[in-house]
Amino acid sequence: MRPMRPFNFNTAAELFPAAIRKKKRAGFTYRRFGTAAEAVRFAIEELPADSLNGAYLQVEEARFDQSGIRSLYESEAFPLPRRERVTADGDKDAA
Repeated sequence: MRPMRPFNFNTAAELFPAAIRKKKRAGFTYRRFGTAAEAVRFAIEELPADSLNGAYLQVEEARFDQSGIRSLYESEAFPLPRRERVTADGDKDAA
């Protein structure tokens, strides 16, 4: 994994849904966030997996797909607390 360039999580961001032609509407609609950190957390913790697949995050001139959004969420620089998730054996683990 290559090192990530410095990223400003305090920059405003836009989250765009995937284009789903078979469904009448996507699982979510376009949404603007005050900070990229809020957008990343929403995408990973709130969106259903099928809605995240194909969605992208726009931060200034940079675009991040599902993989890029997940990398931002998992980076050590991510400033917000991550939601705990329950593992298959019932233990709690930080996401």
